[in-house]
Amino acid sequence: MSGAHNPRHASRPSRVLTVALPIGLAVTALGMLWAIADVPAAAEAEVPPAPVVAAQLPGVDVGGVIAADPCADPGVTDALAADDDEAAITAFGGGAAFRDAVVAGNAPCISLSDPARIWLVVNKARPLAPLDFEPAGLDGVDLATTTPSDRLRTDARDALGGLARDADASGAGVIGINNGYRSYNLQVSTYSGFVAAEGVAGADEGSARAGFSEHQTGLAVDVVACEDECGDIDAFGSTAQGAWVQEHAWEYGYVVRYESGATGTTGYMPEPWHLRFVGPQLAAAYHEGGYHTLEEFFALPAAPDYAH
Repeated sequence: MSGAHNPRHASRPSRVLTVALPIGLAVTALGMLWAIADVPAAAEAEVPPAPVVAAQLPGVDVGGVIAADPCADPGVTDALAADDDEAAITAFGGGAAFRDAVVAGNAPCISLSDPARIWLVVNKARPLAPLDFEPAGLDGVDLATTTPSDRLRTDARDALGGLARDADASGAGVIGINNGYRSYNLQVSTYSGFVAAEGVAGADEGSARAGFSEHQTGLAVDVVACEDECGDIDAFGSTAQGAWVQEHAWEYGYVVRYESGATGTTGYMPEPWHLRFVGPQLAAAYHEGGYHTLEEFFALPAAPDYAH
């Protein structure tokens, strides 16, 4: 609204009417005028202050303060329309600001269930939608592999390549992959194999059911230590490569998804080889905030078991 002066509210000169009054009545009238003159100040003191508006954007009322809705920012809407997740996070103000907005419920344009986004959270309580989701833009990883599942989303593949090169250059050793993207049908087969060998309870501790697997998103990879040949993933945590990944993976946009001590939240036994790509800004916020699971990072409920 404009703050321009409204001519309707301008004061107009008034006529003065002189009336002769008895002295007693005149004194009484003056007393009444003085009393009336004190009223406006007292009334103004009782008017409650207006809410403070943090920014000129639609938002959420939190304790009388209207917090700006980042989703109304053109930088956010344009980045989302272009499917540029990193640019969208930047427009929010970075990884920590993005996380805070999502946790506060002040980011209606962000869905943690969208399988095409790097901020997706999939676990035993949060299946993919649709269950047979297939990511776009998969490409083979230029690293030693121990299975035919050597593809990742392009952004995750490029980041993993940089991670592996720097690990080797640092003296930690060569890193290869055991598994990258697995389709819904391949996950059916993989999980069924674990069930046959270990039973349902045993399988659920180390393998996701089809439609509930991070591998199906193209954003997750199981890495292995390689020298003359690549070792088994179960040995990865005790290798120099494993120690390097634990310390440096976040610098490349990855987090170790299933850490020791987090089984009650994730539902999986520790897997120091299982890396999940979330992009450099979210990974930095995750690391700097001291988080150990994506559930904790986004203030989501623990998911130790399947509903059925």
